[in-house]
Amino acid sequence: MNLWGDLTILDGMLALSLVACVFVYIRRLENRTPAAMGEQVGAHKAVLAKLRKRETLSQEEFDYATELVDDARSPLAYAIPAVLFSCGFFYVVGCLYELHVHGGNPSFRTFIGGIPMLTSMNIAAQLRRVARLKRNLRDLNLRDVEVAEPVYRDSGATSATSSSSSQSRS
Repeated sequence: MNLWGDLTILDGMLALSLVACVFVYIRRLENRTPAAMGEQVGAHKAVLAKLRKRETLSQEEFDYATELVDDARSPLAYAIPAVLFSCGFFYVVGCLYELHVHGGNPSFRTFIGGIPMLTSMNIAAQLRRVARLKRNLRDLNLRDVEVAEPVYRDSGATSATSSSSSQSRS
């Protein structure tokens, strides 16, 4: 074997162990009681936006934001982008191994594995951004958490009101 063959085997074993971590993480998420806000479309985006802007949160929003941040802070959450990265790396080093054994020049096809590698780095960065919101959660005082229930508009209703207001202006 050579360097590319050894890297291919090592990466394949790493990917299998990371897949086991992903299954453990997903099993934990499935076994817990889901938050009520998690069933609403777009709730996570709205809650995280309010948390980023340090706006007042309801108790339900605060609990949901805490759950989202805790999920992103879990080391097992990073196994998901790690599996994706290792799949892309496996493809690249596997192609390079085949080229080394059978000869030939690397083509663009060899480096197609870079696409999932870049994607995995984006996923990891997104997880990191959510995990950093832990500071904002800590900084919230109890007075910043409302007891009243928030009202979320349906996305269709919002666009209908904005289009009707733009028509009334003209």
